[in-house]
Amino acid sequence: MELHLNIIGYLFFVLAGVHIIFPRYFNWKVEFQPVSLINTQMMYVHTFFIGLIVFLMGLLCVFYAPEIVNTPFGQVVSLGLFIFWGTRLIFQLFIYSTKLWWGKKFETAIHVIFSLFWIYLTVTFLFIYLKIAY
Repeated sequence: MELHLNIIGYLFFVLAGVHIIFPRYFNWKVEFQPVSLINTQMMYVHTFFIGLIVFLMGLLCVFYAPEIVNTPFGQVVSLGLFIFWGTRLIFQLFIYSTKLWWGKKFETAIHVIFSLFWIYLTVTFLFIYLKIAY
């Protein structure tokens, strides 16, 4: 399980870094022009903090994997991460409109990749919480 946490940690670093390109990739300068300043700034700030928390989760998984796997406190942390990423998986599958990706090669590939990633995270953190090895 520690190996899985290390893999997840490094993937979290990549995911955190991807947040840096969101404003440019999604053309926020143009997309947010009709939006109020507070809403625009909230998107930038929330994106920054999501990237930061994902990066910090990566640090936790890379540098504290044994503690997460082998201590009662680690189990509680795993339960929290299971709830967080399990909820993210539910949003991926049931909240985002299929209009965003259905019939579009790149967007469909991204949807599938991230769905599998959220499943991997959810299952891993659940198994750590339940002390099930895989």
